[in-house]
Amino acid sequence: MFTKVEAEIGGKIISVETGKLAKQASGSVVVRSGGTIVLVTVVGAQENRPDAGFLPLTIEYQEKLAAVGRIPGNYFRREIGRPSEHEILTCRIIDRPLRPLFADGYCAETQVIATVLSADQQNNPDVLALTGASCALTLSDVPFEGPVAGGRVACVDGEFILNPTAKELVNSTMDLIVACTRKAVVMVEGRTDELSEDIVLSAIFYAFEQLQPLIDLQENLQQTNGKPKRQVEPVVVDEALLAKVREIAAAGMGKVVSTADKMERSALYAELKSTVISTLDETGGRSGEIAELLSSFKKSFMRANIIDQEIRIDGRTFDQVRPISCEVAYLPMTHGSALFTRGETQALVTATLGSERDQQRVETLTGEENNRFMLHYNFPPYCVGEARGLRGPSRRDIGHGNLAMRGLAAVLPSEEDFPYSIRIVSEVLESNGSSSMATVCGGSMALMDAGVPIKCPVSGIAMGLIKEGEKVVILSDILGDEDHLGDMDFKVVGTQHGVTSLQMDIKIDGVDKTIMAGALAQAKAGRIHILSEMEKGIGQAREEVAEHAPKYFVHKINPDKIRDIIGPGGKIIKELSAQYDAKIEVDDSGLVKMFTVNGTLAEALIQRVKEITAEVEIGAVYKGIVKTIKDFGAFVEILPGTDGLIHISELDVKRVAKVTDVINEGDEVEVKVLDVDNRGRIRLSRKALME
Repeated sequence: MFTKVEAEIGGKIISVETGKLAKQASGSVVVRSGGTIVLVTVVGAQENRPDAGFLPLTIEYQEKLAAVGRIPGNYFRREIGRPSEHEILTCRIIDRPLRPLFADGYCAETQVIATVLSADQQNNPDVLALTGASCALTLSDVPFEGPVAGGRVACVDGEFILNPTAKELVNSTMDLIVACTRKAVVMVEGRTDELSEDIVLSAIFYAFEQLQPLIDLQENLQQTNGKPKRQVEPVVVDEALLAKVREIAAAGMGKVVSTADKMERSALYAELKSTVISTLDETGGRSGEIAELLSSFKKSFMRANIIDQEIRIDGRTFDQVRPISCEVAYLPMTHGSALFTRGETQALVTATLGSERDQQRVETLTGEENNRFMLHYNFPPYCVGEARGLRGPSRRDIGHGNLAMRGLAAVLPSEEDFPYSIRIVSEVLESNGSSSMATVCGGSMALMDAGVPIKCPVSGIAMGLIKEGEKVVILSDILGDEDHLGDMDFKVVGTQHGVTSLQMDIKIDGVDKTIMAGALAQAKAGRIHILSEMEKGIGQAREEVAEHAPKYFVHKINPDKIRDIIGPGGKIIKELSAQYDAKIEVDDSGLVKMFTVNGTLAEALIQRVKEITAEVEIGAVYKGIVKTIKDFGAFVEILPGTDGLIHISELDVKRVAKVTDVINEGDEVEVKVLDVDNRGRIRLSRKALME
């Protein structure tokens, strides 16, 4: 049955339709806002596989260029291959709030596909896709315990705007995506321009309140069009076997969860698991079940230690940050480098400066974009003691890199003040919690080491949460196990003045305003502490760019002279680039940008450019070379590519019978410019200087 419902969100109408498109899917909806339309489908396989032990959920988001009336610019002229980074990031935004809300015991292959069918380039389709995914799941027979609503918050002139247009977002001091249920906020992702924690908190819960009509819409639509939910048998725990696991593992588990060293802790746990399985699994048929029970026991044991005993795995207090060491200029031939180590997490970060040609060009729904700043995050297997194939960056790697990039982008100088392209690369060498935040800290230091005049240093910290009933504990600088066994992963990036980027994921029903306010306040204290430790390595940007970085010079010329420096078929600019080992770029305004690694050559290059593009001034005196002799006079090159005529009458104060009596081809002669006519012809005189 075709049904269409609407809700007003932030002054805009969002409509949801179902029953018309993709009716063979388990659930499908069309979400509209203005001229932006997104189709979202859900298919859940009929076979449930609780033995798999996890939910095989796949989220896909596709932007079709036909949605904006464009043909793809690649050779095949179709959308092919790996999704773009923006599509991958949108997949993560959809995945993270939805994944915890499936019923326990549901392990069927499930796929959500969001496809942008039309885009008006004002109403962003990503948050529509998030709400649409929740709505399609809510209408389907898949046991999903939503719904979830998603929206974007901007702040323009101090006023919050929900789901801003692209034009409004340009002038906004924040870009936050918030996902919530009826009860609480479940996901936050975005950037701000060094705003205070209070403003960020207000924005998040402004979105929570404004998005509630989308929750109403989905619940009402489910009542009229929803399918009956599948009945999933919850996982039955063998209480007798669990009691035996606890009894055998109790003594050893205490040692495991109090061992600070990650690798040693892993080895102790592996040994304990082997002991428990060999003791209880005589037939060899229940090893998997015993391992799951032991893992569950480890989780409850660690959480109880924190909640009841106030003891973290490595013995720290709840708000204590692990020891930090910093080192810059670690790599001698890079433009900037930093080695940042916090506990058992370590990142080696490099900064590379390039010219305008090095910018990243990306094809999007809004057209081709040029990214001047890039950050690439790499998480090789050895950083967690594993041996596996290298397959390029995963969705997680791209997400973590984007989080770090947003945090650092807020403090970069403008392109007018610092016209370099900038690339940050983070190689995570060790990981035991929050390698993305180590990337932020190392990236900030590498930028300063490279001589990039950032506004101020940036640091980041990952916060955790353990919540049991009314008892709540917020943890600063969480370990990997505290992330895995805890209820929240809240990463906050910022300067001493305010927040620049944040990301929050929740594994429980959600968090209220009090808990989030406490987490933000505790994160601020940790962030300031980390900044003070970073300052011991480097506190501000170096006065000049690194020795090995390209040197940048700019010279403004008359736009009419652009053709002179380019030359026919680019001949002159190519010759200059080769001769002076430089990258030369000329824009339509006549701005000549020169990048070269050699300062001496750079000075010669600038002088050469000035000579080529210089304009002849009437009355000025030049030294030129005689190029051509004629009966009536001689042509002299007074500037590169610029000739003027000395008439025979202007060669000397006395009468000249023959030009070659005075000058010959190849002679250097000093002349004065008498006139330049409206056709650009230059009249020169040698006699005027003699008089």
